Parts: sequence; structure tokens; C-alpha cells
Amino acid sequence: MGETSLAGRLLLSAPSLLDPNFRRSVVLVVAHDEEGALGLVLDRPTRLAVAQAAPALAELVDPEAVLHRGGPVRATAVVILARYRDGGPERAILPGVGLLTTLDAAAIAGIERVRVFAGYAGWGAGQLEVEVASGAWLMTPARAGDPFVEPPSRLWRLALRRLGTRYLLFSTLTRAPRLD
Repeated sequence: MGETSLAGRLLLSAPSLLDPNFRRSVVLVVAHDEEGALGLVLDRPTRLAVAQAAPALAELVDPEAVLHRGGPVRATAVVILARYRDGGPERAILPGVGLLTTLDAAAIAGIERVRVFAGYAGWGAGQLEVEVASGAWLMTPARAGDPFVEPPSRLWRLALRRLGTRYLLFSTLTRAPRLD
């Protein structure tokens, strides 16, 4: 893999990626090293309220906040991504954005916004690099606001447009394009 970590990057599924877990998805890479990678699918909200799915987290989120599908790995695992007012955790993924790993008062004191995920995306050693090289994923640096774009379904198109005019047409495709 080398020394280049992909943490803090967005993976945008290429239009040719048809795996239902990742079709038209945006994944924030939260960790990446020689042992593999971990990411969160940012644009897969469910209809299940966080307060109903994880009552202990109800105080951290807006009353209407919903649980998001973070990926197909360990679908019952809860992963919390937080935006902090003042800098964030020591090992931030993006400026002011990091994983919330404890619910003690000190950890939640500086939180501005939270998104709760069920599951995550994971890749073994070298697997993500192979998928990127094969063209399954397009990459762009993530911005601090990306994990919290509303509605999340807008993010794939917005991020594709950052890649330049070459991808502008892809960003306008419907979920099931066809010629009549």
C-alpha cells in the first residue's frame, strides 16, 4: 500500500458499480492502513429513528434523526460520526469531524452534530486499492460538511461534480437511465 492513507477521502461508486450495497453511494474512508480500510456509507438513511433504534443516543441527535446504513459489515454495530465545535478529537478524520467512541460527558461536551450509522464498509489488506485501480471507485478529498449533507441523497451528485467536467454527465444520470 505504501505510505498514502486514503482516510479522509470520499469514495464515489462509479456508475458501473452495481453491487446493491454500494450502487450510487458515497463512502467516507475513516481508517486506512496496511491491514485494510474502514468506511461509512454517507448516503443511505433508513426510516428508523435513532431514538427508537438506539434509545441511549436519543439525547445526542435531533428528535427526527434517522439511523443510516453505514455498510454491509456488522450491520448491528453502531458507529457514531460527530462534528465538533472546537477542533474535534485528537485523531480527527476531517477538520472537526471524528468518530465518537465514548458517551462520557467530556466526550460529548463539544459536539455540534452527530450522525449514527448501523454497520460499516470494510476492506482487507490491499482490497480497496485494487477496487480503486479497477475503476470501481472514484476518489475526492472529503469536506467537513460532507457527512452531514441534507438530504444525503444529494451527496453522490455533488461530489461527482467536484471531479470536473468529465464526470458532469454521470452526476445527472437517474438511478435507472434508459433510452426510449
